Amino acid sequence: MALVEVEVADSVAIVTLNRPEAMNALSKALRVALAATMQEMDAREDVRAVVLTGAGTRAFSAGLDLKELGADPSAMDDATGTTADANPVKAVEQCRKPVIGAINGVAITGGFELALACDVLIGSENARFADTHARVGIMPGWGLSQKLSRCIGISRAKELSLTGNFIDAATAERWGLLNRVVPADALLAEARRLAADMASIEPEFAAAYKALIDDGFALPLGEALALETERSRAANCSVSADEVAKRRAAVLARGRSQK
Repeated sequence: MALVEVEVADSVAIVTLNRPEAMNALSKALRVALAATMQEMDAREDVRAVVLTGAGTRAFSAGLDLKELGADPSAMDDATGTTADANPVKAVEQCRKPVIGAINGVAITGGFELALACDVLIGSENARFADTHARVGIMPGWGLSQKLSRCIGISRAKELSLTGNFIDAATAERWGLLNRVVPADALLAEARRLAADMASIEPEFAAAYKALIDDGFALPLGEALALETERSRAANCSVSADEVAKRRAAVLARGRSQK
């Protein structure tokens, strides 16, 4: 049985963590397999967008495999590696294609960090989130302590991280962690639909725009605006009026179809 299953159709890859019997806990083998899979998705020309989810309905991922770590502490040696080869969260972050997290169940601690590496999160009614780093006595190394506060606000992030309490899907949506919540049986269809919309953008432009958003978000606002000016000048000077006119017509037609 593959630890990570991949299904590609119509330029969208569905990447599924496949350890449902262990709530998709991130064992060393699964971390390696997921990192390799995300690097493969980044390189494949037939993939324009990725949906990342977990097998079953109980868990997106319960985080690092604590049972494995209890038996073999060395299994954590590569967990905080700074390269995409060793760190699955880094591999998701470095994927140039849009990555949609379809959160089908609990996302706990390391699983929460994996969810935060995605560009967009959609949750089923079963989605729940918890940061139990403090209760386990392990400091986060995959970005949760910094990303979560930027996502939901510093006070709410402290509430989650310093209690270890769960929040449900409705609360996660209200706080801005989830873009939307859908019935469990509609989750993958909704994620595929959104991924297909993203996959319809020209790949190089989508990658450049994603990078601009991410790189700018990591900067103070003034520096981010300067970065946008610099990159837009470099990119837009090569765009012809005919190309803009042709694409504008397509945008107008698409807009009319969405009414």
